[in-house]
Amino acid sequence: MALMIVDGCTACDACRPVCPNEAITAGDYLFVIDPMKCTECVGAEDEPQCKLACPADCIIPNPDFVETKEQLLEKYEQLHG
Repeated sequence: MALMIVDGCTACDACRPVCPNEAITAGDYLFVIDPMKCTECVGAEDEPQCKLACPADCIIPNPDFVETKEQLLEKYEQLHG
């Protein structure tokens, strides 16, 4: 499942540079994760790097994009094919 950033984001920019898919961008008030690019780092890392880097602990699963690990890996391979 893709991740999303919720209120509490301080726009510190810690998450953006660690995303292997370049799925994180600056929004109007907080950073935004593109669910079409987010693979929870499946294919690149063992766990989501943005969650590890976030000092505000404001990155959660996006309930609108439920995907299996296999689907996330397929998405990663399509992005980096």
